[in-house]
Amino acid sequence: MDLQLKGKTAIVTGGTRGIGRAIAETFADEGANVAICARNADQVAETVKALEAKGVKAWGAVVDIADGPALQSFVRDAAAKLGGLDVLVSNASALVQGNSEKDWQAMFDIDMLGAVRTWGAAKPLLTEAAARTGDACFIITSSVSSVNSDAPSSYGAMKAALIHFAKGVARQNAPNKVRCNVVSPGTVFFEDGVWGNVKRGMPDFFDQMIKRNPTGRMATPEEIAAATVFLASPRSAFTTGANMIVDGAITQRVNY
Repeated sequence: MDLQLKGKTAIVTGGTRGIGRAIAETFADEGANVAICARNADQVAETVKALEAKGVKAWGAVVDIADGPALQSFVRDAAAKLGGLDVLVSNASALVQGNSEKDWQAMFDIDMLGAVRTWGAAKPLLTEAAARTGDACFIITSSVSSVNSDAPSSYGAMKAALIHFAKGVARQNAPNKVRCNVVSPGTVFFEDGVWGNVKRGMPDFFDQMIKRNPTGRMATPEEIAAATVFLASPRSAFTTGANMIVDGAITQRVNY
């Protein structure tokens, strides 16, 4: 299926590792130009080079997601360098699960305000693209932790808040053909990710988590990326305000 992304431009925050890197590469595979940001300069440079090798234009910058002005400047600079903006993916996360004030602040600054601020900078650019082509999209990476809670968790609560935020953005901007959707992964394995570290450090717990999933495995970053890019593409032009669960059925709740 042609996702109709060739020649379009996408921004992916946290785009050098794991899910973010896979999303950026999948956009490039579909012929979209891609801008990425992260904190590590070497990883940004390597990712941009890999994206360019796929035959698209790519650009990257070192950005602290918690630095609001820098983050918004990155969005505007990326659009200027790549010729506009059709898709924004807010993927960066603090990835902290605790209940301390420090944990709450980190999740608020990076996950919540990261999405709010990138949207603020991207909204006029996405609106312009939608007026020209008929479709533009803002995607937020959340988590199935947003619907599961065994103890107070800054991670789950902020991921839930992102879904609420996305629905408001979707309804307010639907008349302008600017969509907003959420992708909520379950457990995702890659070697230098959270579950890769768990496998090395707590192998028994890792095995328990594998057994909890009816599929008998965890997702790959590429599987989450495929769902994300499809949802962001013009092929999904009538889908907005959705929260796509990509979890291999590990959650038990029914999603209405």
